[in-house]
Amino acid sequence: MPNQTDQFTDTTSVAIVGVGLIGGSIAAALKSRGHHGCIVGVGRNADRLQSAVSAGLIDEFATDLAKVQADLNILCTPVDHIVSQARSIAANSDGKAIFTDVGSVKERICTDLNAELPGRFVGSHPLAGSEKHGFEHADGDLFVNRLCVVTPSDHSPTEHIELIEQFWRSIGMRTLRMSPTEHDAALAQTSHLPHLVASVLAGCLPTDWLKLTSTGFADTTRIAAGDADLWTAILLQNRAHVLAACDRFETTWREFRNAIETRDATQLKQQLVRGKTVRDAIAND
Repeated sequence: MPNQTDQFTDTTSVAIVGVGLIGGSIAAALKSRGHHGCIVGVGRNADRLQSAVSAGLIDEFATDLAKVQADLNILCTPVDHIVSQARSIAANSDGKAIFTDVGSVKERICTDLNAELPGRFVGSHPLAGSEKHGFEHADGDLFVNRLCVVTPSDHSPTEHIELIEQFWRSIGMRTLRMSPTEHDAALAQTSHLPHLVASVLAGCLPTDWLKLTSTGFADTTRIAAGDADLWTAILLQNRAHVLAACDRFETTWREFRNAIETRDATQLKQQLVRGKTVRDAIAND
């Protein structure tokens, strides 16, 4: 039963909806840190969920959202499923359960759930992950020293915001509060555009040149191996901000192209140095 506390503690019951890489890693992180509250995995495939129980990631599982009862419900499913799943759980909860998610797009989710679950939903986006799929790749240290963006509304109770922040910090993350709109604009540039670019690079490679690729091409296109359904939902749900990021990319791309076309070595070098400077400043490798 839920402990109905305003703080995240090691006895808080947690429901993880979607026990894949991220959901499985959340469960692994809690387990490895001695969490004593019940961890419930929620999904559609009972056999897969039973395997997660057998692997020691979760304590029990549910395939019916209406039967989920937990203090904290974490939605780890594609962004176009999160609202309806939270709605289904909330309709059958006692009204005190708290909800968060891990979605890469926040504005639409936060708008809908802040209206439907006033005071009970606080959006989150842990900036950690992999192109791999499934709880078999779960890593209890996936979130250590990584940043989680928390996107409360103007009406989110302070104690619920702090509960969500306490949760992410309990598994090793740093937290930063942002508005959903600011988050989506930034992530379009730092996450969604890179996935598009990696997919374009991989998609335009002639197959008979595959044997000529090496570590540079593999590193640059690694994220193109991500789940296509998940990324279709992300890119379309964050459409306006992604298109703005594409415009910025196109401007810089044309500057590079023009420098090469006109044999302007000075301009080309300046562009390369600017890119290198930004890349060297990234400290989260």
